[in-house]
Amino acid sequence: MDIHIQHFFDPETSTLSYIVFDHASKDAVIIDSVLNYDPASGNYSYESIESLINFAEEQGLYVHYIMDTHAHADHVSGMDVLKARIPTAKTVIGKHIVKVQTVFSNFFNLKNFPCDGSQFDVLADEEHSLQAGSLEIQIIFTPGHTPACASYIIGNNIFVGDALFMPDFGTGRCDFPEGSAHELYHSIAKKIYTLDEHINVYTGHDYMPGGRELAFTTTLAEQKQNNKHLKASTSEEEFISFRTNRDRELAAPKLLLPSIQINIAAGIFPEAEDNGTSYLKLPLIPKSS
Repeated sequence: MDIHIQHFFDPETSTLSYIVFDHASKDAVIIDSVLNYDPASGNYSYESIESLINFAEEQGLYVHYIMDTHAHADHVSGMDVLKARIPTAKTVIGKHIVKVQTVFSNFFNLKNFPCDGSQFDVLADEEHSLQAGSLEIQIIFTPGHTPACASYIIGNNIFVGDALFMPDFGTGRCDFPEGSAHELYHSIAKKIYTLDEHINVYTGHDYMPGGRELAFTTTLAEQKQNNKHLKASTSEEEFISFRTNRDRELAAPKLLLPSIQINIAAGIFPEAEDNGTSYLKLPLIPKSS
C-alpha cells in the first residue's frame, strides 16, 4: 500500500482538510472538509470543496468516506455538499456526536432535531476499524476539546483534529460545552502519546504563530518533546491548570453559532422556508457580569 496525503488549507478559518489515498488502488477518504461561509452576509460558496473534488477527479480517486474529527465550532463542514457530489461516499463522525447534538439542540431550542446521530451514515466506534477499500482506518476517541472528538489512524499517520496543534501552538481549547481539560490530557497523554513515536501527526488547524510558514504535520516524538502545552513530561495537574486559565482568556470562535447548527446535522442546512431560503438561529443572551 502506497499512502499519499494531500492537504488543503482554508486561510479564512485556518483549517486543514485532507485527502488520504492509496496511490495504487485509488481508494480514498476526505477528512475535515470546509464549506466557505461569511457570517456577516450569510453568503456561502464552494471554493474549498471544489479544490477537494477537483483533486479527487484529477487523481481518479474513489472516495469511500467523508469524515469529520468532531463537530467543528470554527468552520462549516462541507460534508453534505460533498456527499451530494460524491453520492457513493458515506459521512462519518465519532459515535459520541449524540452528546453534542443533545447539548446544542437544547441550546438552540431545536424542537424536532433528532439527537441520535442519524444525520450521519456511519457513527465510528473505537471497537471497530473502518475499511475504505485498501485503506484501514483505526478510530481512537480523543475527547476534551469536545466530548465527541475522534482521531483517525491510517497507516503510519494520525489525524487528530483539534486535540493537538503544531508544537509551537500547543493543544485545543476545552471550554466548549462538556469539554474537559482532564479528558484532553488523558486523550493525549494516555492515548495518542502511547502510539509509536514515529507516527506522523496531522493537525486540524495551523495559525502560523509569529508569522511562520504554514505547517501541519510532525512526528509524535516531536510533539512529546516540544509541544508547548503538553509534553510527555507534563503532569495532569500542570496541564489542567494551564488549559483552564488559558481558556478563560479566549473569545468565542466567530463562527461558533452558525457552524455548530449545521455541523451537528452532518453539514445539512435547516429546512428551507417558503421563500426557498434556509435560516440559522441566533440567541440573544444577557452578558453575565
